[in-house]
Amino acid sequence: MAGQGEQVSADDSGDEGKSKPVAASAKVPAASGAGVTVEELARVDFSHLSGGPIDAYLVEARKVGASDFHFQVDSPPFMRLHGSIVYLKHPTLSADDTKPRIEGILNDFERKTFEANNDLDFCYVKEHGRYRTNVLKQRKGVDAVFRIIPDTLPTLEELHLPGILTKFTKYRQGIVLITGPAGSGKTATMTALLDIVNQEQNDHIVTVEDPIEYLLSSKNCNVNQRHVEVHTESYASALKSAMRSDPDYICVSEMRDLDTVAMAVTAAETGHLVFGTLHTTNATRSVDRIIDVFPPKEQEQIRAMVSESIRGVISQQLLPREDGMGREPVLEIMFSTPAVANMIRERKTFQLQSVLQTGAKLGMCTMDDSILGLLKKKIISRETAWFFAENKDRFK
Repeated sequence: MAGQGEQVSADDSGDEGKSKPVAASAKVPAASGAGVTVEELARVDFSHLSGGPIDAYLVEARKVGASDFHFQVDSPPFMRLHGSIVYLKHPTLSADDTKPRIEGILNDFERKTFEANNDLDFCYVKEHGRYRTNVLKQRKGVDAVFRIIPDTLPTLEELHLPGILTKFTKYRQGIVLITGPAGSGKTATMTALLDIVNQEQNDHIVTVEDPIEYLLSSKNCNVNQRHVEVHTESYASALKSAMRSDPDYICVSEMRDLDTVAMAVTAAETGHLVFGTLHTTNATRSVDRIIDVFPPKEQEQIRAMVSESIRGVISQQLLPREDGMGREPVLEIMFSTPAVANMIRERKTFQLQSVLQTGAKLGMCTMDDSILGLLKKKIISRETAWFFAENKDRFK
């Protein structure tokens, strides 16, 4: 089975690394996402799309449930399905194949931005769906990567996430961190939580994103979504503006730099509930990352502020299922308690794992506990569990 970011091509069925012959041609399996394995996708003949518009590939990628589609020079087109790269049965693309077709999907503003910067992030919107898109120039030519955004807003149930996460939507002030590696479903989780707020509260939600992925219509709440570099100059400037627009909830899709983190912490301190994402993999690293982004002379003050304002951390990863039918989330969940606040304030974040291990009654759990739960249910293999585990001795 393909997992942990393996690559599968039309000449590699994934059976213990041995090459197998594949069918000369096949139709796209008549199933959506979870019903198509990487091996089945690798056998599908996509050569009939050669020379056609990018939209045709995107329709097929959405049909099979791929998370990403790559259109790259000197390679066949490829998709990411269930976390694995799958090279399509398709002729290799040349620079003359990619450049005109990629530039053909850009509007005038996007084209000028790309010409000036040689890379571009935007949301490509067509009747068949929305796609978070990255266009870049590299030594061989112009490439594009499309993240496929689902047609409907995700729910916690559809994402296979526990209902205890709704507790984070009940706070009125503070900061909630949603963390994990790229492609781990952070945006989907945050959107599911914001949609709960949108349905249950009568408040004002402001999101700052790059780009806007899921469209949130105003339900019980008033919702404003801002795209960085399109509707605002930067995350930090958007947050500064947001705090003047009478918000109750603020969503920050990326908290990477000092200015953005500082504004998010300030917003949490001044009576707003802030949802933000980081690329960290557990609660301890997430809290440390927020503090460490500040200069050493400011960290003591920030540590105190974070200890008072943090409401919790959701760290997540997506693990390949043993049956090859998709991926399952595993979570580390931390809720703020007096003990948690004290550990942050006293520079003892290394002890947070012990709080998570004993906080099951409060809904807390460690990443390894979540992985072990899937292993006991035989949803993931022992090899996958060991690969993703923090404490690998538990999974020998």
